[in-house]
Amino acid sequence: MAARKGRPAAGSSLQGVPASTATSTPKVSGKKETPPFTRPALAPSLIAAMLLLACVAVIDSSAFVFARWGVAVLALIVLVFAVRGRTWWAAAVMAAVAVCWNPIAVVPIPGEVWAALQIVAAALFVVVGIVVKVPRETEPTRASRP
Repeated sequence: MAARKGRPAAGSSLQGVPASTATSTPKVSGKKETPPFTRPALAPSLIAAMLLLACVAVIDSSAFVFARWGVAVLALIVLVFAVRGRTWWAAAVMAAVAVCWNPIAVVPIPGEVWAALQIVAAALFVVVGIVVKVPRETEPTRASRP
């Protein structure tokens, strides 16, 4: 049997595929389009969430001061990213976390309430880290110019 013009021969691996798609495949350059935003608060938020969950066991010990320092600093870092991303509710939540976990001016909260607040704050950090989107710079900054 002879193959019709424009169609592959019987038994070919291209049988049933139209000739136009078999010969003209678009070339993909491999570059993915960059999204117009970044999520810079995600990494510090996840670190803070892990710190909060890990330190539930040491709430009543003197080592909890170090956990408070870490959470307060990470809350302030995430707060800066929330302000840059103009996510005002997240900025307010992170400011509240920074005040509550402040190791210098200690807020007197009982141990059972701290344990619950640790879990709630960890969940808040994860949500804020996912929600906060900072737009990418369209123009190069002075530091990146040659």
